[in-house]
Amino acid sequence: MGTRTGSMALVFGVCAALLAACGGSGSGGSTADATSEAVPDIADAASADAPEPRDVERLTAAEIPQFVAALPIPGEMPFATETGGVREYHVAARRFEQQVLPDGFPPTPVYGYGAVGKDGTFHFPGFTFEVRTDVPIRVKWVNDLVDGQGHFLTHDLPIDVTVHWANPGGEKEGHTHGAAQYSGPIPLVTHVHGAHVADHSDGGPEAWYLPAAEDVPAGFRTQGSGFTETPGVKHEEGAALYTYSNDQPASTVWYHDHALGVTRVNVYAGLAGFYLIRDEVEDSMTLPGPAPRAGDPPDTRYYEIPLAIQDRSFLADGGWYYPGHRSEFDGYEGPFTDGMSHPDLPSPVWNPEYFGDVMVVNGRTWPYLEVEPRKYRFRLLNGCNSRFLILRGSPSLTFQVIAAEQGFLPGGPVDTEELLLAPGERYDVVVDFGGYDVGDEILLENAGPDEPYGGGVPGEDFESADPSTTGRVLQFRVVPLEDPDLSKVGATPVPDAPLSTTLPPRDLTLNEVMHVVGEDEFPVEAVLGTLEHGPLEWDSETVGATETPTVDTTERWRIINFTGDAHPVHLHLVRFQLVSRTPVEAEGLLEKQKQHLADPDGAPLPELEAFLHAGDARGPEPWEAGYKDTVIAYPGEVTEIVAHFDMVGNYVWHCHILDHEDNEMMRPLVVVEAP
Repeated sequence: MGTRTGSMALVFGVCAALLAACGGSGSGGSTADATSEAVPDIADAASADAPEPRDVERLTAAEIPQFVAALPIPGEMPFATETGGVREYHVAARRFEQQVLPDGFPPTPVYGYGAVGKDGTFHFPGFTFEVRTDVPIRVKWVNDLVDGQGHFLTHDLPIDVTVHWANPGGEKEGHTHGAAQYSGPIPLVTHVHGAHVADHSDGGPEAWYLPAAEDVPAGFRTQGSGFTETPGVKHEEGAALYTYSNDQPASTVWYHDHALGVTRVNVYAGLAGFYLIRDEVEDSMTLPGPAPRAGDPPDTRYYEIPLAIQDRSFLADGGWYYPGHRSEFDGYEGPFTDGMSHPDLPSPVWNPEYFGDVMVVNGRTWPYLEVEPRKYRFRLLNGCNSRFLILRGSPSLTFQVIAAEQGFLPGGPVDTEELLLAPGERYDVVVDFGGYDVGDEILLENAGPDEPYGGGVPGEDFESADPSTTGRVLQFRVVPLEDPDLSKVGATPVPDAPLSTTLPPRDLTLNEVMHVVGEDEFPVEAVLGTLEHGPLEWDSETVGATETPTVDTTERWRIINFTGDAHPVHLHLVRFQLVSRTPVEAEGLLEKQKQHLADPDGAPLPELEAFLHAGDARGPEPWEAGYKDTVIAYPGEVTEIVAHFDMVGNYVWHCHILDHEDNEMMRPLVVVEAP
């Protein structure tokens, strides 16, 4: 999402007009195409109320030494009890200080997960869950964002209440009228991203809850309208008990906060961690290991290591820097919406995308990792809010990709020297350092851009990240070999059969709503939608849920990207297969859709096939051939996926750019009973 001028104005102007043609798309009212002449002069207070950043200087990336601290490797999350073979974990989210910057700099106040009663387990990112296929666990997730006296903590980062959000002080989720920022107790809910799970334990955006603080203001709702937990349990204030069946193959899953409208700030503050599912197939593969396990001696060497890569910014006192005014993204200074009136205007605090200037891996800025001349297994996670990563080595590294998010690649490992990861994507890779000499240093670089990503080749189609800061991720230092390397990387023992269906496809859309000022356009929100109904906000009152597959059916989804940027699309509950990406005449299709929405009887619904360049369709990249739960949808293309829906329940699908999902780019996914 960025300021657009020239030829792209048609695409985004149509998106705004489509929402107006639909008669609005949610409780916030209609969204219309606006020009500088047509915009009413809303109260100057809307701009003045926008909070300013803390009165502390920014710490620039150039001031932070690189590769002076060892990479932290989060341990295994310990369980609390075990009854009848079912382990129960008690995991709290707390505020604590962690040395994220190099030693000698102030510690950073973070929000992180840890095991209740075990202070040494609290870390950003959280400790790793180690679970087995078909062995269920329960997790009591505790919102413990309170101080030592039991009073609620206010958020360290700015919360824009003019977007549709959890809104504890209101009657339901929505916009808080007339205010610019929230200073009450922090709502959160944990979602295990990639889990095949019943909806009561999915951690959906409206299932949030507040901490059990002594001073929650009178009249505040302490739970979201969608709050659920494992049936039959006695509710505990400030917590939710979830059950995970783990009935899926070995995969790299992760957990993070998912509270409506505040996911971006909760995750940015530290609420994320790995959740690894293992099975007998993986056991038989003799892959590099071990991974961290509870009770390991302090000097244990690990050859399977999770790498959570994130971009962040800092203040001079060690605190997180996160923008407190909309102007940071593109210089837009107003006017703004106040939450209810003029929803066609940008929000005063929310930024369409934020890119930090410092790379953080496993909770440490620019760390180094000592590696022996042997094979290592890395679980790569792009945990950034908005940044796409293109990873490569200097000197060159070969990534042997053995698995995508939802399991091993059916055709065996795929070798590549450059690997693209969108926010929320994970890849399981093996890197062999056997060809390097002791004392060699290899830099893990990022060739992705310092701005919204739209596809293409680094250095040709876009400028790569700053080679002195965000273009650098992690340093590998080769040290002497400790023990012989007996690991192997071979073919996947059990290949996956491709999914297929005879049902007609669902034609879905990705859209941006823009505020037009002369020849410039400024993002207001990003939304999902359908070809039939146009752009739709999260709680559209015009049509309700549109993605309603019947249980035990397989569907094809054709995702049409009408925006100028790539979006990582994530579906809860299911794993899916990527079928193809096909160029589409986006502007022509948008115009025909606009005509149909304005005059359904006089203008027929356009047929997608008439605008597709089917001869230019391409299949998945080799590393995308396995099952996935997050897929990149490129601009001007139709991304086709196929998924089997096997569990009735209320779920969601959304863009995994957190700034987008926090401002309407999310829709219900409701799996219904067969008629």
